[in-house]
Amino acid sequence: MELAHSPEEEEFRAGLRAWLAEVLPTLPPKPSPDDWPARRAYDLRWQRMLHDAGYAGLHWPVDAGGRGATPTQHLIFLEETENAGAPYVGANFVGLLHAGPTIAAEGTPEQRARWLPPVLRGEEVWCQGFSEPEAGSDLASLRTRAWRDGDTYVVSGSKIWTSHAEVADWCELLVRTDPSAPRHRGITWLALSMDAPGVTVRPLRTLAGSNEFAEVFLDEVRVPVANRVGAENDGWRVTMVTLSFERGTAFVGEVVACRRVLRELARAAHDNGRWDDVTLRRRLGRLNAEFRALWRLTQWNVSEAERTGGVPGVGGSVFKLRYSHARQELFDTAAEVLGAGSLDLGHPWVLDRLSSLSYTIAAGTSQIQQNIVAERILGLPKGR
Repeated sequence: MELAHSPEEEEFRAGLRAWLAEVLPTLPPKPSPDDWPARRAYDLRWQRMLHDAGYAGLHWPVDAGGRGATPTQHLIFLEETENAGAPYVGANFVGLLHAGPTIAAEGTPEQRARWLPPVLRGEEVWCQGFSEPEAGSDLASLRTRAWRDGDTYVVSGSKIWTSHAEVADWCELLVRTDPSAPRHRGITWLALSMDAPGVTVRPLRTLAGSNEFAEVFLDEVRVPVANRVGAENDGWRVTMVTLSFERGTAFVGEVVACRRVLRELARAAHDNGRWDDVTLRRRLGRLNAEFRALWRLTQWNVSEAERTGGVPGVGGSVFKLRYSHARQELFDTAAEVLGAGSLDLGHPWVLDRLSSLSYTIAAGTSQIQQNIVAERILGLPKGR
């Protein structure tokens, strides 16, 4: 499919391109990948620059503080920022792409007024407290408990793979508020202040050597009832809204990045003589077709989300399933092009190859996505 570019949208592209050319040279050097406090400051500075220029929350609804941009403008923004080498959302990932859109869709006016502007202005960072040691992809098995005590919930339990917890101000937290209810029905979505008494964060080191994940331990942490998004015990439905953003649109910018890497791989193969390998050329050609198809699917998902009120549908699972594997294949091919250089942990493609291994697990394993596609899109009976 093709999304038509109107004169207004081409004018938007030109204005964005000119702004990027002006501001990107003014940015300081990127901090070390291991220095998350410095990365947080760098990412928040970039977010503030986007906000002041009118590009923050571009595709968010106007009443949520966004610009209410068309799907095409959103995609143009992602293309132009990635192609220009602009900073990625980084530490702002959860707030901008998960928690913020969820609060915009499900929060009260007071919640939207409290939490959305600081995200857009680059003042607060969010983390995601969903997975637990025994409840990863089987999210409905979570056991972190919350019980009501007047105007607060008292929360005890633990979370794992909590993205950016060590530098976060807030956490989108799933808790079990009714242990006697069916697994999917006794869950509640809370906004947790990370400086609340009883919160302990223990960073985790990944295969690539970074520590953007953490364990979070909760020891009778008090969370105001006013911080509940959605009704009590309706957290599973709210979570599906969050996951629809995570699987449907959160990886959009990465598709653009992968297409750029693919072009760089072809040039590198030309330069080091590996382009003569017919098998490698076929592999690069097939990957080019894969990512072109994924970009078309991205366009469809973004357009569908706009048509249905801004929340992506289950088509996001189709995208996430195929993108996860295509990304792994891309960086496996990068290792083939690099040859002995694929052992150099200082090369960004090598680090991307290591991080790509997590993509078939993050945001729901490929097996979970296959079940969603089978049952909710194709209408097949549930497995036993």
